[in-house]
Amino acid sequence: MLEVTALDVCYGEFQVLHQVSVTVNTGELVVLLGPNGHGKSTLLKAICGMLSPAAGTIKFDGRSIDHLPANKIVEMGLVYIAEDRHLFPYMSVLKNLKLGAFNKNAHAKEAKNLAWVLKLFPRLNERLHQFAATLSGGEARMLALARGLMSNARFMAIDEPSLGLSPNLRMDVSEIIREINARGITLLLVEQCVPEVAEIADRFYLMEEGLIAFEGDRKSIMNNTDIREAFLGM
Repeated sequence: MLEVTALDVCYGEFQVLHQVSVTVNTGELVVLLGPNGHGKSTLLKAICGMLSPAAGTIKFDGRSIDHLPANKIVEMGLVYIAEDRHLFPYMSVLKNLKLGAFNKNAHAKEAKNLAWVLKLFPRLNERLHQFAATLSGGEARMLALARGLMSNARFMAIDEPSLGLSPNLRMDVSEIIREINARGITLLLVEQCVPEVAEIADRFYLMEEGLIAFEGDRKSIMNNTDIREAFLGM
């Protein structure tokens, strides 16, 4: 579904990604691990049209997308959920959700998708007419995920969905991600050190200093003591 090949990305003269290659198959849940500042978020932004590659290719459903604008990529069903969520704080939860259905492919399914996300996120249903600014950190993270689903996403690239959450909320978000994936939505998650992801991921990539340092399935990462202890807290 997604093929990233030999990708280089720079900020000005500073090169962040070096010949990065990543594949995510349809229906998979793939986790990108690694320390802060080593290029994980940069990779997601490049995939989703927010940064232009200096070299390499990005293909989605066999179509080259590495020079498409972000709004066209969203219309194809590939959606980016940023670490800082990018909510509209002084708009209601409902209006934030509806803004997620702005693209032409999602607008016709707005009512159906809204019913689904409110069932998936009952806390948002309880706070539907509150300003987004009044939500807790965990609720804001849920709103960002729900708004992404409103875009009729088929593939979601999610940056640190568990960052800053309590252990209980991390479990809640992990279960929601499992449900999203079970519905047939392909997922690429960036995480740092969250043991919950090991239970739900199909495959892992480890990124260090802008390079892919490791690739493997759940069994292979569990057999790698260094990675398991450093990045999964296990």
